[in-house]
Amino acid sequence: MKNLVLFGPPGAGKGTQATFLKDTYNLIHISTGDVFRYNIKNKTDLGILAKSFMDKGELVPDHVTIDMLNAEVAKNLDSNGFIFDGFPRNTLQADALDELLKSHETEVSAMIALEVDDEVLVQRLLKRGETSGRPDDANESVVRNRIKIYYKQTAILKNYYFDASKYYGVNGVGSVEDITERLKAVINNL
Repeated sequence: MKNLVLFGPPGAGKGTQATFLKDTYNLIHISTGDVFRYNIKNKTDLGILAKSFMDKGELVPDHVTIDMLNAEVAKNLDSNGFIFDGFPRNTLQADALDELLKSHETEVSAMIALEVDDEVLVQRLLKRGETSGRPDDANESVVRNRIKIYYKQTAILKNYYFDASKYYGVNGVGSVEDITERLKAVINNL
């Protein structure tokens, strides 16, 4: 089972690449944003609980997120593996993911980080903001702040996987196809 943590700053291309990797390796793509939206929309117990925190402007506690992810993993145990997109975001979540996967007798195979220069990220996000209708992509100062927060909050996570010999940095600049080939080269050697 290949379990990948796809990592990178906003605008690095995680969602685009996850789609190609999911199809190429027959993996289940678990995006925390999608999982949250699904649970909230379908008014699951976890969705109602998560929404209660979000409605107060609070972060959803890690244990609620972990429970949602565990439900996704548990219903797909016959898969070839998973791509985790947007999770983990800190070492406590990484430890929780390790425990979750261990309970299903598997583990994280690799954290693959798309590495992209900040100015390229800003331009990508502003361009996406023109077509996506996402207000957080349309404002340059908001975009720059999101990138800054990403590095501040996630630098420790890079070290976490590096220390476990599971961190792989991949150049995230170039054509979608070129980036996909770079990612496949890493995955094929796991």
